Amino acid sequence: MITNHDIVPTHLVVKAMRDNGYKNAAYAIAELMDNSIQAGATRVELLCAEKTELAKQRQRTRIHQIALLDNGCGMTPETLLMALQFGNGTRLAPEQQTGIGRFGMGLPNSSISQARRVEVWSWQNGVENAFYTYLDIDEIERSELRYVPIPEHKQIPEIWLREGKSFEKTGTLVVWSNLDRCQWRTAQTIIANSEMLIGRMYRFFLAEGKVTIRSHGFDINQKKLASDMSEERIALPNDPLYLMANTSCPEPFNNNPMFQQWGDVFEYKIHYNGDAHSVYLRFAYAKEEARQKDNAGNLLYGKHAANNVGVSIVRADRELDLDAGWIINYDPTERWWGAEIHFPPALDEIFGVTNNKQSARYFSEMAKMDIEVLIKDYGDSYVNMVEQMNADEDPRIPLIEIAKKIKQNISTMREHLKNQTVGLRTKKRYGNDDQSTAQKATEVTKKRIDDGYKGESDKQEETQTPEKRVEEIKLELVEQGKLESVAQELAAQTVGRGLKYQITQSYMSGSPAFFDVKSRGGAVMITLNINHPAYNHLIEVLEQDPSGINEDELRERLDKARQGLELLLMSWARYEDEEPMGNRRDRVQQARWDWGRYARQFLGDDDE
Repeated sequence: MITNHDIVPTHLVVKAMRDNGYKNAAYAIAELMDNSIQAGATRVELLCAEKTELAKQRQRTRIHQIALLDNGCGMTPETLLMALQFGNGTRLAPEQQTGIGRFGMGLPNSSISQARRVEVWSWQNGVENAFYTYLDIDEIERSELRYVPIPEHKQIPEIWLREGKSFEKTGTLVVWSNLDRCQWRTAQTIIANSEMLIGRMYRFFLAEGKVTIRSHGFDINQKKLASDMSEERIALPNDPLYLMANTSCPEPFNNNPMFQQWGDVFEYKIHYNGDAHSVYLRFAYAKEEARQKDNAGNLLYGKHAANNVGVSIVRADRELDLDAGWIINYDPTERWWGAEIHFPPALDEIFGVTNNKQSARYFSEMAKMDIEVLIKDYGDSYVNMVEQMNADEDPRIPLIEIAKKIKQNISTMREHLKNQTVGLRTKKRYGNDDQSTAQKATEVTKKRIDDGYKGESDKQEETQTPEKRVEEIKLELVEQGKLESVAQELAAQTVGRGLKYQITQSYMSGSPAFFDVKSRGGAVMITLNINHPAYNHLIEVLEQDPSGINEDELRERLDKARQGLELLLMSWARYEDEEPMGNRRDRVQQARWDWGRYARQFLGDDDE
């Protein structure tokens, strides 16, 4: 006789759900914390119980159970029953999805991703009145458990009452046992690996004092209060933009922000399902004092920043992901900028928020999207592309606009940060060289002044006080992106030594020139454009430290510099050749002759 069967057997479904994509135990734990915060908890505790075992005649301590305790509003038996059902919950309607929860998958999904058994106690009128239910993978696989057991009154085990500090009139306790998929084996490693992630995910809640998160590890076999000898920490905010004070960043930036905001906060309005929703972008970059040391990246705060690289995707004040798709993986300076996008749950479908709240996949795809290629797919211009995508009701349009803004700001911050580093190199290069080219050029210039030739810089030197001159030079260097302290020192050095010239390097974005010339504070400021190919061929190749290289490598460098000079001369020759015969060509030739006469004097040939 043929009987009806489930389309998919329950035990097979649950087995597949165990592979639900949580990156590690810390992300699964965070899912439980979401539920606690959504339930109005002001105190949340991660409790890690270890147990001493005998293995191969040796005692070892291993994680035995993981629990999460909160003082939230607690659950009724009906709500508790739904909380352990996959895909069920109390906030499934779109109008109710305004907080950090989503889809009703969190508690069971996160739990079985790490453990074979999850037990839940929840109470609304004192711990002694707690209701209890559970899920057990072994019982499900044996087809002994097909439904979530009806919640019943059950006393909370003494070990949790002893170790937890947040048992109040209302609350919830979730306990994971039989941790067959937890990759970390001790309380210390679980807490250490969770600390930075939890601090980053909930940084806004922690910074505003909305919630306190305590992590506590102990030995379950101890008869006395295990907290006397255990691992215990209170989570501090971990801000990847480093704009917050009192964070987990090491000294000297633990109490003061290490970065400063880049530009304004950008707001985008996205119209979706009949409503307008705001999306915010923030950017930040390192303060000069964070980069003054040559080895800043190897200091504790530099290493901290290296673990916070990417674009922070924040939904309802809770970070989903620190998306590294926007960074240059091999560049250590990426740690010195930060970017954040903040959007409401109403835009989950637009951003592609996953069930486990670990990413926003549609937004993340924008990091690698080539806008120019997309434009070609739709026509010949960005405007035409947008018009056609609007006609097709393509949901990617607002994300493309946002991604474009993010990439533009990241690119500009990168150049600014490189200019900071250039400032440090410039300081080293021109620091104490009394026989520098600037000194020699200054001597030649003084002779020309004595002969009656004056430039704009000479007029400034005559009319401005030394203090004013230092300030003008400093401001120009800071505008180029130099560290303020470096700019101050170089400016004071230039004025103090009576130098007429200052050569610096900068990323002159969008400029076709190899160098720029400005008169500031009585000095002629020459800025070499690092973006220009001539810089790499002539300057950078000769500035590299020659120590430790062999003769062939040195010869190769010199040959590259020679080729660079020849190509520069050829480019000028072509420039003259393409000028039409007449006044224009005559002016170009005259400029070459005049420059040649100046070069004779500055290079030391006084025959003329």
